[in-house]
Order: sequence, then structure tokens, then C-alpha cells
Amino acid sequence: MNASSPSRLVPAIEAQVQGFFDPRTATISYVVADPQSGCCAVVDPVLDFEPRLGCTSDRSVERLVAHIQHQGFHLSWILETHVHADHLSGAALLQQRLGGEIVIGEHVCTVQEKFAHLFDCGSEMAIDGSQFDRLVTDRDQLELGSLMIDVLHTPGHTPACVSYLVSNAVFVGDTLFMPDYGTARTDFPGGDAHQLYRSIRKILSLPRETRMFVCHDYQPGGREPAWETSVDAQRRGNTAIHDGVQEADFVRQRQARDAQLSAPELILPATQVNIRAGHLPAAAANGVRYLKIPLNQLELCAAGADP
Repeated sequence: MNASSPSRLVPAIEAQVQGFFDPRTATISYVVADPQSGCCAVVDPVLDFEPRLGCTSDRSVERLVAHIQHQGFHLSWILETHVHADHLSGAALLQQRLGGEIVIGEHVCTVQEKFAHLFDCGSEMAIDGSQFDRLVTDRDQLELGSLMIDVLHTPGHTPACVSYLVSNAVFVGDTLFMPDYGTARTDFPGGDAHQLYRSIRKILSLPRETRMFVCHDYQPGGREPAWETSVDAQRRGNTAIHDGVQEADFVRQRQARDAQLSAPELILPATQVNIRAGHLPAAAANGVRYLKIPLNQLELCAAGADP
């Protein structure tokens, strides 16, 4: 295992974690709280979107708001693990409701540059990450009441992917799925299977009892949704990268799998919103906001498989 990941003692206080599953996008958002102070963070909030009608709604955000208010928590941070391609971010709307600072990995600027060109954003959108309140890098720390949030840079799925370690819980975004489903794809712009392997080994070098929370669950075999696992369970049983799987074998299998995948259904609306920290594009002269659909530009094939 990679010795560069944080060395952690068993924490005196465990983070309180509540997951919220969105069946439309198979996304899990989390409220993670310090039970002593009541400070909390939200990881990967969802803005509901109906592509057939071009309609957004706040249903998923309001579930988070209701939970936070019911528990009497104070929202300190809105943590994005990466620029998502499968759902629109609810970060900006959640911030409007409850405050908090929106956080993402500093390499979001690389992702912004690629997609700003695709969507011809021009001078309307800066590509310096300024849409977010805090850009973080490997080993950065954020205070969450009496707890600390440790940032792990875990690229491979995208250049900007980070994982967040809070007490004995790590939030890994798309980097890993539940053990019976495997790992993230690596064929998005800036993705790299070699990097993904090394990032996962970094995560799996955390103490084996570390609780792990994933961002998506595609329910293989039709099982019930699940989103909590552990470092130990992943090391013993992840179908793609359990202990003993070597980098060359992982890369070969990951690239073969990626070649069969279709683009996520919401990749075009999602990325142009998410590079803006969940803010919708500015309104046109007629007062209407528009999402762009660039034609014949994505190289991802349409094989029809899940990520």
C-alpha cells in the first residue's frame, strides 16, 4: 500500500453520517456532522433535472435542508468530490438556503478549461476556479467543529478528484464503488487508469476499519441500494482492485471496460453547470437561461452500459 496517505489513530469522536439516495441518477449525497458542535458538511448534493422538459427542481436539496434543520446542525462546508458528469450539482442552491463554503479540488481549473472550450463559454466564465469558495489540494485540512476534514487528492477518474477523510469515514466520490461493482471509469477528459490505480491504493492504505462512503450505487443484480463499505471490505473483495491486483492488470481491464461504455445521460447539462459550482449559466437577453448541446463533439461511444 502507498505510504503517502495520512497516518491515522482511531478517532475519539466518530463523524455522524446520513446518506440520501437519488434513484434518478443513482447518486448518494451525504450530511456528515460533528456530534459535539453540530457543525456539518454536505458531500455531493444533487440538483434535480428533467432533461425532456429542461426543468430543474429542489427536491433533493430540500431533503438535505430538512435533515440539517431537524438535527439543529450548522452547515459549514459543501464538499464536491469532483466535477460530476452524471448529475447536476445542488451546491449553489444549498448554499443559498443554508450558507456554507463550496469546496473542490484545485485541479478543477484543468477541467474547467476543457469544458469551457467545449461549450464556447468565452469571457462569460472564468477558468480559475473562482466560482468555488475554496480550492483544496492533497493534505489540506478543513475544520468541522471538533473534527478535521483531511483532503486526499485522488485523480484518475478526473484530474480534480479528491476524497474527504472525516474522523473514521472517507468519502471517495466516484473513485470506488461498492465492492461488487468496482471502480470509476477513466475515459473522461484528463482521466488516467494508472493514476486511478495509484489513487485507490492510497485510499486503501488507510486503516482497514475506516468506513467508506461511495457517490453512486448502480445496484448490480438488482440488489437494494448500498453506499457504506470499508477499506477492509474493498481490499478483500472489490471485483476490480482487491489486494493482489497489479497495476498493469488493472489498467488493461479498466481500459477494456471503458471502451464498452456509453456517455452518461446527463454529461452535457451536468458538466456545464458543475464547472460553475452548481450555478446555472447566466440568463440571455430575454431573461431565459440556456444549456448548450454541442453536436458531434464527444468521443465517448454509445455501447449502452453503465459506468
